[in-house]
Amino acid sequence: MKKQKHIALIAHDNRKKDLIEWAKAHKDKLNQHFLCGTGTTAKLISEKVGLPVKRFKSGPLGGDQQIGARIAEGSIDFMIFFWDPLTAQPHDPDVKALLRISALYDIPVASNQSTADFLLSSPLMEQEYERRIIDYSKRIDRKE
Repeated sequence: MKKQKHIALIAHDNRKKDLIEWAKAHKDKLNQHFLCGTGTTAKLISEKVGLPVKRFKSGPLGGDQQIGARIAEGSIDFMIFFWDPLTAQPHDPDVKALLRISALYDIPVASNQSTADFLLSSPLMEQEYERRIIDYSKRIDRKE
């Protein structure tokens, strides 16, 4: 992971306002990195916060999967995903897959403001970092 991170910004509908307010409070730091996000979230952050955000499809229309693919390719280093724990989502399987791929490829994930604050203020945000990706294929081969 290079010094300048590629950060995915995602928020469910009931959390979009929270993520926008958080992004406004951290605009100077976020502006030092490359940002991307799903559909409306990316559009709102661009419009309301004034940050450049590469826009993928809406989460339910494949945006979560697009971001998951970028994580697997190594082109997203970090994810801030303000998800709504109280509302069922039509794309819950996609959300679970996105969280699974984030764990598999060892990227930092913030699911709430406190975690996002801690991660963004970490000294590791200002330097290169080598992730420790487990080679699961070796572990799978041992089971057979």
